Amino acid sequence: MAEADIAYVATAGAAGLALAISAWAWRLRKRLGARETEIETWLSGERAHAAACEGALNVFDDVRLALTPEGAAQSVFGAPEALAVLAPGREGAAAAEAIVAALNASHTGHMEGLVQRGEPFETLLETADGAWTVEGRALGGSAWLRLSKLGGAETAADAGLGALTEASPAPTWVVDGAGQLIWANKAWLTETRAETLAEAHEAGLSFDRGADLIVAEASRLNARQEGFRWVSSDGRRKAWRILAEPLAGGRGAVIAFAIDMTEAEETRDTLRRHVEAHDETLNHLADAVAIFGPAKRLAFHNTAFQQLFNIDPAWLDERPTHAELLDRLRQKRQLPEVIDYAGWKAQELEFYGAAQAAPDDSWSLPDGRTLRVVRQPHPLGGILLIFSDITDELQLRSRYNAQIQVQTATLDKLNDAVAVFGSDGRLRLNNDAFEIFWGVSAERLAEAGDFDAVAALCRPVLDDAALWLGLKARVADPDPESRVPISGEARTDDGRVVAWQTRPLPDGATLVAFSDVTARRELEQALAAKEAALAESQALKREFVGSVSYELRTPLTTIVGYSELLEAMGDLPERSRQHAGAIRVAASHLARSIDDVLDMAQIDAGEMELTLGDMRVCDLLEACAEKVRGKVEGRGAVLTVACPPRLKPVRADARRIAQAVDHLLENACRAVSEGGAVTLTAEVGAGEVRIRVEDTGRGIPYHLQAHVFDRFVRRERGGPGVALALVKALVELHGGWAEVQSEPGKGAAFILHLPVEATAPTAAPELLLG
Repeated sequence: MAEADIAYVATAGAAGLALAISAWAWRLRKRLGARETEIETWLSGERAHAAACEGALNVFDDVRLALTPEGAAQSVFGAPEALAVLAPGREGAAAAEAIVAALNASHTGHMEGLVQRGEPFETLLETADGAWTVEGRALGGSAWLRLSKLGGAETAADAGLGALTEASPAPTWVVDGAGQLIWANKAWLTETRAETLAEAHEAGLSFDRGADLIVAEASRLNARQEGFRWVSSDGRRKAWRILAEPLAGGRGAVIAFAIDMTEAEETRDTLRRHVEAHDETLNHLADAVAIFGPAKRLAFHNTAFQQLFNIDPAWLDERPTHAELLDRLRQKRQLPEVIDYAGWKAQELEFYGAAQAAPDDSWSLPDGRTLRVVRQPHPLGGILLIFSDITDELQLRSRYNAQIQVQTATLDKLNDAVAVFGSDGRLRLNNDAFEIFWGVSAERLAEAGDFDAVAALCRPVLDDAALWLGLKARVADPDPESRVPISGEARTDDGRVVAWQTRPLPDGATLVAFSDVTARRELEQALAAKEAALAESQALKREFVGSVSYELRTPLTTIVGYSELLEAMGDLPERSRQHAGAIRVAASHLARSIDDVLDMAQIDAGEMELTLGDMRVCDLLEACAEKVRGKVEGRGAVLTVACPPRLKPVRADARRIAQAVDHLLENACRAVSEGGAVTLTAEVGAGEVRIRVEDTGRGIPYHLQAHVFDRFVRRERGGPGVALALVKALVELHGGWAEVQSEPGKGAAFILHLPVEATAPTAAPELLLG
């Protein structure tokens, strides 16, 4: 671009810029002029408003002060006359500073609270011209003071009368800032025994010193005060509630009220004693009791409640809520285990709205206990809960029911007809056998009910008026002499023999039982007849045995005698002499068998008497061995006797023990063969002496060993007889016993166990040695 063009463009741009600046300056000047006009209008309005405010403040006697954040006077508004009264000789800011200094000196706490914390207050400022009400307020971060001229005493009195009329039954009075009585109503004058207010002033009467202190405190703090006083009046102590309220603008004046609380306090004291007695009574109950107030907090619990759930007493003293208690019990697993605990808990808390007692409930706790829960509304609000541990009761009831069922089942299984009647004569219980015995249905018995009706049903079977009258006396008569068990028998119309008996029961009832003993009585008669026949047969048997034995002994004695005579003849051939010897041996054996039979019969009859004495066992064994030694050695065997040295004598019948040993040795002689041995030994045991006879013969089969001591049983050794049975019987007469030990093919051993001191009841009395 050429230089001319550049110069032209620059000139055109400068001209446009100058034109734009001129237009902008014109517009700005126009706007500033409008703004200036608006400000002048507003300023004139504000001046007028300020003049009006100043006039409004100056037209009254009030004085207002603005305070700086440090509490100093910032500005003052009010009539000059008022400032002259508050701060004589000072004007404007100086007067304001003097007023603030006076307030800081007399009401330091109020001033500090207003400036520092914005706390409002009302108080009085005393001046030479009178009292001024001082109000302090905070607004928007600024503190203001307002001082107003206070009227005379009549104004305070009028205010008191406006709060409470002269006819108020509560003593009411007003005092000024100095504590002097200004006004009092008739009730106050009556309580102080003053006729007029002037008389009260002259006498310097006061309602109560304690009440005066409460009023003075209200005046000092410029705040409402309450107290409680007991005052003696007309020889009676009365309770008064004192209320002291400072009067706004009353130059420290306070109005006081005395409310008679005597009846309420006496009622409260009576109620307190009743509550204490009630609590003491509940503490002695075994059931757990908890009372929750209207706020659902625990108001009372007895000792049993704390012990039942084992809760910390200190925690209960904190008065937990019902919900907190349920939560604590759930933590301790002392609530029923439910799936929806929140719903269950809400249902528990719904009882507070119930108007009537809820039905009894039961809680089954995880520890096995069962609690009965009673819920009912409390007269003072809230709910009362009673918990009873019924675990033992349920177990006892279960055992009782089981016992009743067992007893009923047992009675039904009895063959005897059993009925239980109460002390009132009503039929309580009967078994099935009772219905069958008397042929009466259960329905008819249920309809009969009492004893007389039941007896009427039974009379067709047993028509015995005296019997039923006697049973009724045992059932219905409460006399202890009548309540004794009795029994008897009767015969029914169909020929049965009935045994009846009564038993008094512990609960006052009476059990009556009937049993059919017809078959028993017939069996007893048959047994008695059989016993008589048996006794007669035994007597005949003893007589027969004795007769036969006597008849057999006489010829046997002759046979034995003549056989011995023939053996002694010298000219008798040898063969004949052998025959005579055989006859003698057979006759002797027969005579011995007869003696055994007679001894057994005597033992069976209980007629055998032992002759006890000191028996030397070793000497007895030697004597018995010598009797059979020849027979044993003649069979090619050896006889051995073994007896311990210095064996003490035993108390026994030596002849009967020797008889038993002889039979055993005879038995061994028959069993032993050539080359065998027979051993006769004595052994000492605990309180006994054992005599053992052992042989090496063929032994005894096992199936015969159990019957070896039975009488008249055929044996493979010895033949039929009573020898071994007699041995056993003789030993048992001494109080001992006999046994056999044998192994077939290896011999047998018979052992006699004899006590050291025989205690046979069949011993002769004159021979029983101590």
